[in-house]
Amino acid sequence: MKLFCTTAGRFVEQDGHYYRIEHLTWDALLAHDDLEECLTAVIDGEAPRDGFQAAELLAPIGQQEVWAAGVTYYRSRGARMEEAKDAGGGDFYDRVYSAERPELFFKSTGSRTVGSGGHVRIRADAHWSVPEPELTLVVSPHGKIIGYTIGNDMSSRDIEGENPLYLPQAKVYDGSCALGPGILVTSSPLPQSTEILLEIVRKDRIEFAGSVALTELKRDPKVLVEYLFRDNSFPNGCFLMTGTGIVPPSSFTLASGDTVRITIEPIGTLENEVA
Repeated sequence: MKLFCTTAGRFVEQDGHYYRIEHLTWDALLAHDDLEECLTAVIDGEAPRDGFQAAELLAPIGQQEVWAAGVTYYRSRGARMEEAKDAGGGDFYDRVYSAERPELFFKSTGSRTVGSGGHVRIRADAHWSVPEPELTLVVSPHGKIIGYTIGNDMSSRDIEGENPLYLPQAKVYDGSCALGPGILVTSSPLPQSTEILLEIVRKDRIEFAGSVALTELKRDPKVLVEYLFRDNSFPNGCFLMTGTGIVPPSSFTLASGDTVRITIEPIGTLENEVA
């Protein structure tokens, strides 16, 4: 089943039928360790209704924080080492890739996050910007993975490459994060064969396309969550992006008007235009 947040309310979808959720807020929903059971009760007690228009979709986030894991794919390790070599920081990323402790960093709040159909942004003081398509974990306040969504971790590679300590400025700004289109609600891990697909369209032409399978993800999602919850509390739950294995060539940078499409089946497609 899938959970959606829209301007018309909250909906759960199962087998092509939509059920409106009347009495639970978004934060209350994501606080459930057994969200599947909660939504099954909604379905059992409601008649199906008409769905919603794509334009009504909102980012599936309330008071949750968005965090991210870095250098979890070998391709990302290479890209980070390349961009930081002139600053003397390339070795850091190789060591992170091999270390027991993962790189985890704060990414976004709900107010900085856009949903499918919204506009992501590139920093005005950046000259080399890329999307980072990522499987994103939906985690309850008790640290249980209750679902999955798609994340776009917009990044300013030149700023991060200038000095690794500039990572917060390269990663955290208004419109730097997109989530959606909804949440695939399941307590079961996604198959390792699951693919993440990225398309960047510029003036009706595919400027870049790439894909990666979860077999390339070095870190176990449950271990990432365990590290995130060490000495950290998330009373409304949280989102955790798991890193990217798709990196456009160093000659590519996003431009205003580009469309970024990220598809992970069976979650769906997250589509955003660059403002």
